Order: sequence, then structure tokens, then C-alpha cells
Amino acid sequence: MIKTFYFIVIFIFGLCFLSCKKGGKNEINFEKFIVDKDLPQNDTIKLLSKYPELQLFNSEKVENLTRTAYIVQEDGYFERVFYGEKRYKFFQFDNYKCKAICSGDTINIWLNNYNGYFGNGVLVKVFNNQFLIKDIDPKTLKGEIKFIETHPNSQKLVLNSAKFQKNDSMYGFIDYNTSLDSLVTKNFKGYFKTKIK
Repeated sequence: MIKTFYFIVIFIFGLCFLSCKKGGKNEINFEKFIVDKDLPQNDTIKLLSKYPELQLFNSEKVENLTRTAYIVQEDGYFERVFYGEKRYKFFQFDNYKCKAICSGDTINIWLNNYNGYFGNGVLVKVFNNQFLIKDIDPKTLKGEIKFIETHPNSQKLVLNSAKFQKNDSMYGFIDYNTSLDSLVTKNFKGYFKTKIK
């Protein structure tokens, strides 16, 4: 009877320990962004104004006259070829748009290529001189927004100002590298500009 009691106590203690360990995994890491007031003078941002905004599907209502983002995403993975030999393969996407929405004290920057059925990209939440990047899940139904759990390796955000309000012009640069799982990596890098709604 005493052995059973000790077993139950140790078992419950072990479960509590494991649940506390698991809870620490879900901590959200906020990072400080960099302010560069000269960002609107960047050559890539100036080039964005010379091209029309992308139309990702036929019935899409284009909200901006000029292009809002030039971001290249490279998704890579390792493929096994022969007996332990690996080969790196990757895909590139560069058809991203930017939209920024003010929601209370937070600016939500959507860098996405949603085409009416699925999309790929990130949501950057900016508040209190900090930012948080969430990866958009491309496997969603029409009109649905989901995020996937990733493991950031490095992230950098540069904006033209520390404080923003509705109708302000926002210019930015993002450099984000993350692991989706043990085999797949995502590199997301480029410039964007938009007006905050």
C-alpha cells in the first residue's frame, strides 16, 4: 500500500514537472525594432512607386496604385537522395503585398500574398517599440486566417518611425529566418511601404 502511495505521488509530481516544462516552451519573444528615418529614401522603396500594385486574382479589388512590397521568401528543405546523402531544395515567392491596420495601441502589418483561396506570409504586430512576427498558415479555407507555430532563428525589423497613427505613411524592412520543423526553413526578406488604415 505504501509503495502504491509513493508511486502515485511520484507520478503526479512527474506530470506537474513535465507540464511546467511544456508551458515554458510557449513563451512569446518580443524584440525591439530599429528606427531609420532615411528608409523612405532607400532605392528599393523608391522603385516600388514606379510599379503598379500586384493583382493576385481576377476579382481582387486593388487598394493601392503603386506596389506596396518587394519581399522574397525562400522556403528550403533537405531531400534524401541516396543512403543518407541529402540535397537542399528551395522555392521562392516574391508576390507579396503590404497592408497596415491600426488596432488600439497595436499596428498589424500584413505581408501576405493571399489570392482569395490561400496565402503565405507573416503578420507583424508592432507596439511599445517592440514587434512580434506570426507566420500565416497557407493551409486554410477561403476567408479563414490561421497561424502556424515556428521557431525563429533570427528576426529584424526596421521602420521609419517609432510611433504611428492612422493615415501615417509607413516604410519598413524585414529580415526573418525561421524553422517550420526540423527539415523546412523559411527566409523572408525585403522592403515594404503602406499607409496605415
